Amino acid sequence: MTDILPTTHATAAHATAAPPTGPGHGDLVEAAGHPVGSGLIKPDYDPRLTNEDLAPLRKQTWTSYNIFAFWMSDVHSVGGYVTAGSLFALGLASWQVLVALLVGITIVYFFCNLVAKPSQATGVPYPVICRSVFGVLGANIPAIIRGLIAVAWYGIQTFLASAALDVVLIKLFPSLAPYAVVEDYGFAGLSALGWGSFMLLWILQACVFWRGMESIRKFIDFCGPAVYVVMFMLCGYLIYKAGWSAIDLTLGDVKYDGFDAVPVMLGAIALVVSYFSGPMLNFGDFSRYGKSFAAVKKGNFLGLPVNFLVFSVLVVVTASLTLPVYGELITDPVATVARIDSTFAIVLGALTFSIATIGINIVANFISPAFDFSNVSPQKISWRAGGMIAAIGSILITPWNLYNNPDVIHYTLETLGAFIGPLFGILIADYYLVRKQKVIVDELFSMSPTGIYWYSKGYNPAAVIATVVGAVVAMAPVLGKDLTGMYTAAQYSWFIGCGLGFAVYYLLATRTSLAVKNVPAPEPAEVG
Repeated sequence: MTDILPTTHATAAHATAAPPTGPGHGDLVEAAGHPVGSGLIKPDYDPRLTNEDLAPLRKQTWTSYNIFAFWMSDVHSVGGYVTAGSLFALGLASWQVLVALLVGITIVYFFCNLVAKPSQATGVPYPVICRSVFGVLGANIPAIIRGLIAVAWYGIQTFLASAALDVVLIKLFPSLAPYAVVEDYGFAGLSALGWGSFMLLWILQACVFWRGMESIRKFIDFCGPAVYVVMFMLCGYLIYKAGWSAIDLTLGDVKYDGFDAVPVMLGAIALVVSYFSGPMLNFGDFSRYGKSFAAVKKGNFLGLPVNFLVFSVLVVVTASLTLPVYGELITDPVATVARIDSTFAIVLGALTFSIATIGINIVANFISPAFDFSNVSPQKISWRAGGMIAAIGSILITPWNLYNNPDVIHYTLETLGAFIGPLFGILIADYYLVRKQKVIVDELFSMSPTGIYWYSKGYNPAAVIATVVGAVVAMAPVLGKDLTGMYTAAQYSWFIGCGLGFAVYYLLATRTSLAVKNVPAPEPAEVG
């Protein structure tokens, strides 16, 4: 049980500080769907650490369905479809793939519950809860790392959605086809039509985001179920064409059996965890809205083990039926939809997958940097401003050039795991083992040198060192893939980084001169 402890003398010393104001004033309460003024902001919160986007929520209203819908939006996308389908093409028997999927997603479920609890209990987003671990200023380290990673994937997901929209536009307006050729009408590696689709979706996503968290909640409540409807319709259409007997849960030949299959299964498990490592790390940005931790756990169970397994089976059944129907294996849902002899079906399918990809983009790659960048300078960067910084950055990196290179995608996933793993391990070690689930919320917003989360000039040396050690060691096999055994080790970069970050931080924070001060343990105060 998390103890939300009352303020200490360190925070009280700043009781005369002015209430936070600035460009983000009102954003948090608007984002949470409440009228301005209902955020739990105290006069003693230091303005350098506070705005309405980062302050603890007074009301937490999300139900288990909202969390379930969040995960549906995260899974039901073109990227999720391709990832799930690729697991069934690894040369394993179908039952081995299903076991690997179930183990991998169960690990994600368990870890998501761990990272959800501190933010749900305190009502603060991921970068703010990190202040208890990294220090009130040091929390910018994990915030910037997670934010920059989200920027890259925000661009890639927007590009994937725009590719689906291109299919619709060319089907409806065949005269646009020449403008989809990069060599004839292209700039910076993207065709004129691609630029048009990309920017249209970029603007639509920004509009949904700008309306606040309540609008986002309604949007994702719709997205996930909508994709299921289209997926079942697509699967039903292919079964009608090919017959039930054509269903095959193995995409490709079975190349591994017995003990030879174990390393491949472990690699599949690692891929599942790596795929979810981004939203898993900053899941506190969403669990903070949960009505209770029990509601969050129930939503996680429905959205992860149950939903991901059903979606994956639906994906492989659909993909396997493309072989007898179209004469080739198609693992891209948009390409599958494009083969249907119906303009209506093509438009419906492609638009649905575009909307679904917008859903995952907003929840996984827009909200995270919005909070992360706002945390860097709360009075200058609001939640909305932080999100727009990420959106602009996603154009500048030309994500289509990243995605079109498979080696870059694998390198990006493994690098992501190498840096995110230590941040996850350190947070879990501190909250559950070092702090014993005790958090002084008011101290998260104090710049007092005697504050419990001030550490050394606002930074916790133990957390910084553990992050560097975990990331460097985890990146070694990613950078040295040509060396014996390194290629295989690179698949486990998240696990290597997480385990090292966890162990190194725990030892430094409890057994050395860098040991952190434990939170005093008075009776928990009432919240709300």
